Amino acid sequence: MKNTGETAPAAPEPDLLGLLKAHHILPTQQRVMIARVLFAHCGHYSADQVLRQVNAGKDHVSKATVYNTLGLFARSGLVREVIVDPMRVFYDSNTRHHHHFYNVDTGELMDIEQDQLDVCRLPALPSGTVPAGIDVIIRIRNESAIN
Repeated sequence: MKNTGETAPAAPEPDLLGLLKAHHILPTQQRVMIARVLFAHCGHYSADQVLRQVNAGKDHVSKATVYNTLGLFARSGLVREVIVDPMRVFYDSNTRHHHHFYNVDTGELMDIEQDQLDVCRLPALPSGTVPAGIDVIIRIRNESAIN
């Protein structure tokens, strides 16, 4: 899935309040505006992309509010935080178990369905722990960028 939002809507507008409430998030006007951007189409959005889209209309939200709200949404399980490198974080409205391709040349993040990748063996876990999940990011480059 591309971060261009080419797929069908994930949550229709009337469901946004219920979606926020179901994740124990108080649905303030700013949070609903941010959720509207994230859930208009399934996709991968950086905080700056969300900020630009939210502020494209007549209402404006501060950068701090967008970053804080995205952090709240991630902690609440409403979106997945995908950290492709220390300076690049995406917020993924697809919370099903899946993995990602990250194109380092274009900055595009694409979904890999869970059944397309086999993780055969995990290392021994530290004592007293259990796996909470496996997130695989496969970094790719355009062939033309190598030559």
